[in-house]
Amino acid sequence: MSWPVETIRQQFPALGRQINGRPAVFLDGPAGSQVPTSVSNAVTEYLLNTNANRGAPFATAVESDALLDHAHEVLADFFGAPDPQEVCFGANMTTITFQVSRALSRRWQPGDEIVVCRGDHDGNYSPWVLAAEDTGVIIRHIELDPDDWSIDLNSLDAVLSDKTRLVAVGLAGNATGNINPVTEIGRRAHAAGALVYVDAVHFAPHGRINVQALDCDFLVCSAYKFFGPHVGILWGRRHLLEEFKPYKLRPAPNTLPGRWMTGTQCHEGIAGAAAAVEYLASLGQPQENAGESTRSTQLDSAFRQIVTYEQSLSEQLLQGLAGIPGVRIHGIQDLNQLAERVPTMSLTCPDTTPEHLAMRLADEGIFTWAGNHYAQPFTEAAGLEPNGTLRIGALHYTTSDEIDRVIDAVGRHAP
Repeated sequence: MSWPVETIRQQFPALGRQINGRPAVFLDGPAGSQVPTSVSNAVTEYLLNTNANRGAPFATAVESDALLDHAHEVLADFFGAPDPQEVCFGANMTTITFQVSRALSRRWQPGDEIVVCRGDHDGNYSPWVLAAEDTGVIIRHIELDPDDWSIDLNSLDAVLSDKTRLVAVGLAGNATGNINPVTEIGRRAHAAGALVYVDAVHFAPHGRINVQALDCDFLVCSAYKFFGPHVGILWGRRHLLEEFKPYKLRPAPNTLPGRWMTGTQCHEGIAGAAAAVEYLASLGQPQENAGESTRSTQLDSAFRQIVTYEQSLSEQLLQGLAGIPGVRIHGIQDLNQLAERVPTMSLTCPDTTPEHLAMRLADEGIFTWAGNHYAQPFTEAAGLEPNGTLRIGALHYTTSDEIDRVIDAVGRHAP
């Protein structure tokens, strides 16, 4: 079946917005996606009818607890995880990573080593670097191939040793859109005896996550990148979540998942995160026997179709931008490698700054971002500071006509 993009767009009220009499083009998805009505309804429903703290015997608390427990089950399906108690919620990916880094670094000793990646969002870089500095741990780096800014696996092999305690890496580049070979990185890291912490924030709306197939130890993402509210989610192996000691208050639970969920959570946000996963599952084609269809199989189907559709957008973007004199794309450009990237493009032009170009596009109702996109390890490695890049990010609700509009606009304003 062809991708029903127009039907999908009808579920997103924001996509009907107009700027100066023209439809707005939302290509700012890498910084945060738009939200379908079903997600906003779930948030509103929680606040109006089920708003209570955890653990009380009265009706709203009981209903709230059931809803929140269900959310752990829904997000476990989203992660391909077997145990809902391995799913923990928090404020956002960065806050969660600071929390986990603080807990894991309790066991580090001076002279131990960790490995971080030059291509990552700073949220999966600075928390580990700061923890290493506090504990006297040596920081090593996975380097990038400057031809397309893909990960250089040889550089990983060069820094792994029996001293390595952790490898932190992103599943997809927040600036480049490159999909990293996380399964292979994990295999090599585990062979050295290291834990693997994966940032899946940028990848989450674009492809199916399966923590068992990735064979990582921790994985973190944020719902506002996959059509939900501003909530962070952590998955971790049960024995590790039980083994490591988080910083927590004394009355807080010692059992999973509560021991990693500090303070009162954003319950309405958790309800919205579950609704976002349910929305994605609704895009999946049911099996022949609908009674056998599960949330997991629907997610499998949905993401197969999303990947196919988004690869067509990537191809259109790459071909169109390549035809504009002076435009340089920072990331994989080979059309034979579309499966190795998501439809996020970072570009620079010699005669204008990313900020100026983003402003000109905004004047035309085209929403893009300029700067380092919090991917400062990458922009530093690529020599792109202080201006960074112009980042264009498509999602499954982006149309081919919108891609044409941005290509045309960049072509007029880049020279």
